[in-house]
Amino acid sequence: MANYPSNPSGQSRPGSANRWLPPIEERPGATGRGEYRTSFDGVGQKTRAGRGREVGSKMYGLFQKAATADGADKSGLTALTYPVMANFAADAAMAVALANTLFFAAASGESKSKVALYLVITIAPFAVIAPLIGPALDRVQHGRRVALATSFAGRTALALLLIANFDSNTGSYPPWILYPCALGMMVLSKSFSVLRSAMTPRVLPPSIDLVRVNSRLTMFGLLGGTILGGAVAAGVEYLFGLLHLPGALYVIVAVTVIGAALSMRIPKWVEVTEGEVPTTLTYHGPTEHFRRPSGPSLTHKTRQPLGRNIITSLWGNCTIKVMVGFLFLYPAFVAKSHDASGWEQLRILGLIGAAAGVGNFIGNFTAARMQLGNPSRLVVRAATAVTVMALATAVSGNLYVAALATLITSGASAVAKASLDASLQDDLPEESRASAFGRSESLLQLAWVAGGAMGVLIYTDLWVGFTGITAVLILGLAQTLVSNSGDSLIPGFGGNRPVFAQQESRGTASAVLE
Repeated sequence: MANYPSNPSGQSRPGSANRWLPPIEERPGATGRGEYRTSFDGVGQKTRAGRGREVGSKMYGLFQKAATADGADKSGLTALTYPVMANFAADAAMAVALANTLFFAAASGESKSKVALYLVITIAPFAVIAPLIGPALDRVQHGRRVALATSFAGRTALALLLIANFDSNTGSYPPWILYPCALGMMVLSKSFSVLRSAMTPRVLPPSIDLVRVNSRLTMFGLLGGTILGGAVAAGVEYLFGLLHLPGALYVIVAVTVIGAALSMRIPKWVEVTEGEVPTTLTYHGPTEHFRRPSGPSLTHKTRQPLGRNIITSLWGNCTIKVMVGFLFLYPAFVAKSHDASGWEQLRILGLIGAAAGVGNFIGNFTAARMQLGNPSRLVVRAATAVTVMALATAVSGNLYVAALATLITSGASAVAKASLDASLQDDLPEESRASAFGRSESLLQLAWVAGGAMGVLIYTDLWVGFTGITAVLILGLAQTLVSNSGDSLIPGFGGNRPVFAQQESRGTASAVLE
């Protein structure tokens, strides 16, 4: 399934789906698939340093070949890939800083109630702002790259603020600085994800679809950002620790500055909004099944309601994201609350972290290669699997079952997100996809924040925490199942709508095609 077919003849692509993309054959200086070459002709006997440079050059060549494959360098996808990798690397460096100094150094002298208060104060503004990000993106004409760069610049400022308040004698921070800055960086990272989702349809190469593009971005982020960036951050943290300095925070500063600069190198056509039709979550028209709409947009005030499969996928993905957010913070407080030794805490967090990483990698690898013939059904199954594993952990109260639940949740999250992407591409007209991706990502990040807040506020006995999150997941799964069957527990926000809804004027009932 491609966005539009490849045209090897070199002619322009009239009527291509990505109508914002300039004719890629006319862009000089770009390297396509298979055009990257490395040569060492004329090199005689090489020293060890020379062989090392050769290996490094070949590895860089392989990376460039993968990053520019399928015309990604010409469409602008390669330019977007680099900021995505920087965002993953910043998240990995932040995780190193949190694991080594932030939460654990401060939590020893702070009660859980105070920690919860700081985090809730930080989360509350995002809970208000997140639903507004999607509509704001619909109105932004020429500021998407700047907004992306700002998400990096904000993290640079917060990391510098933490560095300035670092106490080298105790290796800790004032709690009123620590928790708002840590959560602020997380929120900015989630905001980056929302902005990136809105940009991705604009840099879509001709020979691959949005599902594969998003999977590719995630794989580059995991390999080049999380793994490589995390390793560098851990090494710098160790070396700077000998000098009583927060090394991982310096890595965050460097990575976010580079990320801000790379964001401004994304092609300008990602900001062209002419002809876009914003999407809306609500629907109040007829609920019968109709064929795919094919008419033109009505007016500049036209809105595109999301169809049944998309709404079902959104509810299922939000349900899973609540669990993902819960698992991000809750295990850390469980480990700290039981007065275990440092090695025991490391074992708990290492087991959960490894399960999350492996599950995420397997899920993205699988999603990139599987046939997404019925995306909403896959989402329902993924949400069901996550809810069952949460219930199993609540019943057993066992750490290893929690690790298995984390593994399945991470994998299911990747598969469900790919399924949502497939629904957005298949069930919406091209002029509404950028808006839909931005709005859906806003909802997913809000669900993640809600799960994270629950992980902070709930009691730290394993079975109690997972009982609480299971109750929330059951409600989300119920709404997902009901939406998939064409009904809703929440009027106007469920599946009692057609699969393909016709565009509507603001303030009027939806029109559908017979």
